[in-house]
Amino acid sequence: MTGAGSKNKQGQLADFLPYQLSITSNAVSSLIAQRYRSRFGLKITEWRVMAVLGDAGEATQRELTEATLMDKVAVNRACKVLEERGLLERQPNSADGRSHHLALTSEGRAMRGEIMPLALAMEEEIFAAFGDSEREAFRAMLKRVFDQAEKLGAAPRD
Repeated sequence: MTGAGSKNKQGQLADFLPYQLSITSNAVSSLIAQRYRSRFGLKITEWRVMAVLGDAGEATQRELTEATLMDKVAVNRACKVLEERGLLERQPNSADGRSHHLALTSEGRAMRGEIMPLALAMEEEIFAAFGDSEREAFRAMLKRVFDQAEKLGAAPRD
């Protein structure tokens, strides 16, 4: 079908799957950030660092950059803010004098403990229109997309 009224799939940004994935991610991240900022005074980057440290126990900034796929400047800034707020502490890394081990303080762990149930409730709210099998299928598809992007050479952010 051609003509002025037909929909041309080529060049239609709104139909481009990577664009849809990006704007959906941004919309969800913005919603989450609004809630964390209003209640806990956290930006999404700070929460991501806290979430990873809560799971890992401790990590270097390089490990945080790799785990979050955020650029190292954003990770550095988030770590400094969290440290200034007393939510994160750094210890010398005996294996590499140029880096530090970062870990949540007891106050940081307590805050993470408050946030996690809210994060899970927010996930439930966002995905309320999905059944359990749809959620699992969606998780599996996202993993496949991520794995394929890595396979094709998606570079880690430095």
